[in-house]
Amino acid sequence: MTDLVAVIKEELANIAPEADLGTLRPTDDLREALDIDSMDHLNFVIALHRRLGVEIPEIDYPKLTTLDGATRYLEAKLRGPKG
Repeated sequence: MTDLVAVIKEELANIAPEADLGTLRPTDDLREALDIDSMDHLNFVIALHRRLGVEIPEIDYPKLTTLDGATRYLEAKLRGPKG
């Protein structure tokens, strides 16, 4: 399976190429830590959708504001609904 943290960091690097992702902690607010605005965050969400094929409704965007949150959210989406 694809390493989600690596995918997330790759897409963040595309959005904020000057950011030092090595210092990013799992619970840091991505927008603050990487100095990205709401439009950059939207582009990040769209990139994850395209790369992983996961539908991410706007109401769920706040779940993707930390590395931990994004990883948990995407893992659950990729697993699919629980029976």
